[in-house]
Amino acid sequence: MAVARVNPTRMELTRLKGRLKTATRGHKLLKDKSDEMIRQFMLLIKRNLALREEVERALKSVLGSFMLAKAVSSPTDIEEAIAVPGKRVKVKSGSKNVMSVEVPAFLVDASEKGEEFPYGFASVTGELDSCIGLMGDLLPKLVELAEVEKTCNMLADEIEKNRRRVNALEFVMIPEFQETIKYITMKLDEAERANTIRLMKVKSMIEGRQS
Repeated sequence: MAVARVNPTRMELTRLKGRLKTATRGHKLLKDKSDEMIRQFMLLIKRNLALREEVERALKSVLGSFMLAKAVSSPTDIEEAIAVPGKRVKVKSGSKNVMSVEVPAFLVDASEKGEEFPYGFASVTGELDSCIGLMGDLLPKLVELAEVEKTCNMLADEIEKNRRRVNALEFVMIPEFQETIKYITMKLDEAERANTIRLMKVKSMIEGRQS
């Protein structure tokens, strides 16, 4: 490990010891944060997988109902039936904090009144009713899935950034501080020994003159 270019003084030694203490404490905090972020990430991944399976099953049912509706009704009747939405749904967007990461938060507001089936029941079959009903029930799950997937992506990016910071501290900065402190300590010890030898020689010379 390379030693930083510094003046081997006691002031520099004290400064480096302070920086080493700060780096060691920061490394521990970042490592603890990384462990907790990974735990939260794994929980979100499980939720994401469960939601995706649920949504895919529901979409298969929707597609099956729609294909049946197309098989027994004319394309014109189906197009007229679904051309104008009978009900509006609002999606409120915001953000929330997950381990110091601002992630999106969505809320589906379906409180507005309206007709769920804005068409005459005589013009289409029950399969289209089933298809529209399933899609209405599925919308909140789709929005939640989008929220969870985006959160997973953002947490994965932050985990990678945090990992690089931890590695930089653990394998670069902290060893460099330790080696530099060792180098300065060695130089100071050498200077102390040299000074002691000089003092002993001066004392010996003074004693020789006095005798």
